[in-house]
Amino acid sequence: MKPLEQKILDEGIVLGDHVLKVDSFLNHQVDPQLMHSIGQTFAQLFEAEGVTKVLTLESSGIAPAVMTALLLNVPLIFARKRKSLTLKDDLFTEKIFSFTKQEESEVTVSRKFLNGEDRVLLIDDFLANGDAALGLGRIVAQAGATVAGIGIVIEKAFQPGREVLLQQGYRVHSLARIASLDGGKVSFVTESAAQNV
Repeated sequence: MKPLEQKILDEGIVLGDHVLKVDSFLNHQVDPQLMHSIGQTFAQLFEAEGVTKVLTLESSGIAPAVMTALLLNVPLIFARKRKSLTLKDDLFTEKIFSFTKQEESEVTVSRKFLNGEDRVLLIDDFLANGDAALGLGRIVAQAGATVAGIGIVIEKAFQPGREVLLQQGYRVHSLARIASLDGGKVSFVTESAAQNV
């Protein structure tokens, strides 16, 4: 997705060889026009999958996920990372390790929002090692539902997440695939290389 790649080049900040900061348009301040385009792209990619719900993690996945859900005309659920007085019983719960934060979180989804008839599209802001998507997939499995696919805004293709998810049988679409952050410079996976992965 060229507008997303250009935004990463223009506004992304490389913090070492494994971390890309995109807080000016995705996970602190949000560019709504770009999120709408991202939602359109995901909706087109997964429109034939019979999606009934979109599921993401709070908080960085919410903006692209809500646009995707809007354009698919289905509800958005976000897995909560923080305990709530109003959300404490009858929950699906999983532990998920965050590569960026280097910490494990217990995430929850109310059982009333997922059931065995659902076909769930997972949306996340980043794919590194695949832990977040795998954790969300386990929540879907707890509900007896089906993962219809996984949409990733930015994939760090130099980390093993995609391969891990493909080995689990998931269909994965990433809108921007980063080949390297070496030397403080973002380089993307080329079209020909992307078709061979």
